[in-house]
Amino acid sequence: MALNFMYITNDPLVAQIAQDSGVDRIFVDLEYIGKTARQAGKDTVISKHTLEDVKAIRKVVSSSKLLVRVNPIHEKAEEDMGSQDEINAVIEAGADIVMLPYFKTAKEVETFLSFVNGRAKTMLLLETKEAVDVLDEILMLPGIGEIHIGLNDLSLSLHKTFLFETLADGYVENICRKIKEHKIPFGFGGIARLDYGNVPAQLIVKEHYRLGSTRAILSRAFCNAKNESYDSIRTIFEKELKKIKELEQECASYDTNSAYFLENKEELRKAIQGVLQKMGGSL
Repeated sequence: MALNFMYITNDPLVAQIAQDSGVDRIFVDLEYIGKTARQAGKDTVISKHTLEDVKAIRKVVSSSKLLVRVNPIHEKAEEDMGSQDEINAVIEAGADIVMLPYFKTAKEVETFLSFVNGRAKTMLLLETKEAVDVLDEILMLPGIGEIHIGLNDLSLSLHKTFLFETLADGYVENICRKIKEHKIPFGFGGIARLDYGNVPAQLIVKEHYRLGSTRAILSRAFCNAKNESYDSIRTIFEKELKKIKELEQECASYDTNSAYFLENKEELRKAIQGVLQKMGGSL
């Protein structure tokens, strides 16, 4: 097992650096419908990427895969193509993987899968309580390539104080168990550089291994490309990915039920509890 890393960018030079450094998926983010309203006041980024960005990134992506997040299932409006046209356009532009965000019903997933129709790999971004409530039904649908659990919007949907809270209270672990039963590859959340972030990233990496996750987004806390020169970005990717891969080799040498992972689970819970207490909450 090894983590597949995703990095969000619409800059071809950054995409090339990430790919050269071993990032597995270059992630172009077209989602905007409803996102601004539901994430108001949160420290999140609305990417504002375009179909032209998909085409530009496709030109530099070769060894990595091109992942494109489209909008939630929606009808065609005057100023916007509907979901079917949008999905057709991103596949035509060269998307290897198409991601569906913010769905709440099995019907939306079924519609998405029918629109893709086997022309690209499909990824579901599981990030609403409503979708988790019908996850058993969703998992029965044929054609799901992989699933990513979106901790940010999921925490908002559950009215949680802190996005990693669902890692500490068993909620995400229950989801992972269900997905594993169907043998669908999955991942969750994002990770920062080791020793960075409100919760040290090494605790998160180890929890990926314990839960059987094989996908993770490299977050802004890993590399905020807007604040760095290209030379600095290259240094960050090469140096910090090497550190993570070394930690992965260590993780791979332990059984998932070993004290190594169980002790990390408890340390992670304490770290999350510490952040929650500073925010005035608790587990």
